[in-house]
Amino acid sequence: MMDRLDHLLDAASPLLDRVDRVLSTIGAPEGHPVWPELRRVRLLPGDAARAVGALYPEAILDAVPELRADAQAYAAVADALPLAGAWEGEAADAYEQARRRAAEHLNGGPESLGRRMEATADLADALTAWMARSRGDLAAMLATVLTSAEAVALTAGDLPPDEEARLAADVAAPLLRTVADSYDRGEALLDQSVSLQT
Repeated sequence: MMDRLDHLLDAASPLLDRVDRVLSTIGAPEGHPVWPELRRVRLLPGDAARAVGALYPEAILDAVPELRADAQAYAAVADALPLAGAWEGEAADAYEQARRRAAEHLNGGPESLGRRMEATADLADALTAWMARSRGDLAAMLATVLTSAEAVALTAGDLPPDEEARLAADVAAPLLRTVADSYDRGEALLDQSVSLQT
C-alpha cells in the first residue's frame, strides 16, 4: 500500500535525479550548507531519499505479536516445569537444581529467552516508530522542497552552471539534513538497545 512518501518520491524523482546529476558533475558552491550534510549521509539526495523510502515499518510490525507470544510461551513453560514433589534424596535435589536452571533460562533474569524475546519485541516497536517518523519527516520535507522556488527554477530550463549548482545544493541540503537527523535517531535507538542488553 503506497503512502504519502511513496507518492512524493514518484513525483520528486525527476527533480532528485537532476539534483544528483548536478551535484555529481558540477558540485556545490564552496561553503554551502549542503557539504556537511553530504558528509553526514554519504549519499546523494536521491539515493538518500530512496533509502528512507525503502523503510517499511509494516514488515517489522508484523513480527511483534509473534515475538510477544513466544515470550509468553517461554514463561508458561517455565511455570509448568513440575516440582520434585514427594520425591527426595540426591536425585530429587539434582532434578530441582536442573528444573530451576531451566526455568531461569526460559524466563528468569534479563538473559533468559523470554526476556530477550520481550526486549526484541520492544526494539521492534521502537524501530517501527522510528521508520514511520523517518518516512513522515521526509515526506513533509519533500513536499516543501517540491514547491520551493529553487526546485521550480531548477526544473524550468537551462541555467548557467554556477546557478544550477547553487539551486541543486539549496534543494539537497534540507533533504539530506532530514535524512541525516532520522538516521542519527535510529543509531541512537540501536545504541540504547545495545546498552540495555549489556
